Amino acid sequence: MNNLVKIKLKRGSWEIEIECDEEKVAEVVSKVLGSFEGSPQATAAHEGKDFGGVTCRGLLERMWREGWFMVSRRLSEVDEELARRGYHYDRSAISHALTDLVREGVLTREGEPRNYHYVQKKPPV
Repeated sequence: MNNLVKIKLKRGSWEIEIECDEEKVAEVVSKVLGSFEGSPQATAAHEGKDFGGVTCRGLLERMWREGWFMVSRRLSEVDEELARRGYHYDRSAISHALTDLVREGVLTREGEPRNYHYVQKKPPV
């Protein structure tokens, strides 16, 4: 007996819910993602934007390059901005990536534990 699996995919402004047999998940997801690539919106986006950095850290670096961290930001604000952009990461993953950027001198951290604010330490090159 096959198990039905429900998957929710979100990319940019698109959100798709898929329900299929467990055995066919990879095939169905691959087809759906392929259809994203062929859409006029996806083609226009690829022509105008750099899609590197789909890791949490890569996205934070992109936000830093864009100047988003010129203003002091709390973890909750970073989480909300990533979600607004269509990326949903666990807060602990975001916190770890922010800590790595602090260690490397990209960002600085102000405040006390569990109430840190992150702000750029050096401007993007």
